[in-house]
Amino acid sequence: MTKYYSINFDLPKRNSKNIIFVILHYTGMKKESEAIKRLCDSTSKVSSHYFIKNNGKVLNLVPDQYTAWHAGISYWKKFKSLNKYSIGIEISNPGHDHGYKKFSSKQIISLIKLLKNLKKKYNIKKQRILAHSDIAPNRKKDPGEKFPWKKLAKINLSKWHNLNNYKIKKYRNSKLKVFEEKKFLNNLSQFGYKKIKNKKEKTNLIKSFQRRFRQNLINGKIDKECLLISKNLIK
Repeated sequence: MTKYYSINFDLPKRNSKNIIFVILHYTGMKKESEAIKRLCDSTSKVSSHYFIKNNGKVLNLVPDQYTAWHAGISYWKKFKSLNKYSIGIEISNPGHDHGYKKFSSKQIISLIKLLKNLKKKYNIKKQRILAHSDIAPNRKKDPGEKFPWKKLAKINLSKWHNLNNYKIKKYRNSKLKVFEEKKFLNNLSQFGYKKIKNKKEKTNLIKSFQRRFRQNLINGKIDKECLLISKNLIK
């Protein structure tokens, strides 16, 4: 791991007991070098604790004991402004605006090693290893639908449902009754997502859920497949 410090963090040091989340991001920039530069630029007002390059090399930009500026306006369960409770990991990827691509195998190998270390060091629950889009669905899409959440779940590094994808796929695009849609939204709130206030927020929330748990169809619409997955997640 390479030390490559950013000065974008809060003082003083935080208590390690307050580190209870890991938030995963993609950089969303055309060039990897520009993304690193931005995270270390004092005028950008953004940073992360770790940066994983395309070749799998891990940069440590901000020491864990300081609050980095990666989550922004965010919410999960009772927690708001998750910067102070989390470790932020940026993974090099141009993102949806610049030619979104699959994450490299070297990146995922490095990420898994890093997550295992952080999870053990800070006793972080797998349910609290989250996407930026989970905690800020109205602003963010990262790390997106090409991120291997299911693979992480198999090694206890994220939450995933245990339903048979082939069996539940037959319920895709099936129309729900009003009370079933409400049940879906309540399930998401119970899982941790912020409650919605309007139609636009509803669509953003559904897409965020789909990018995480139904990655091959992101249409912003609730169907029975989504409902079944949401029920399973809160068991």
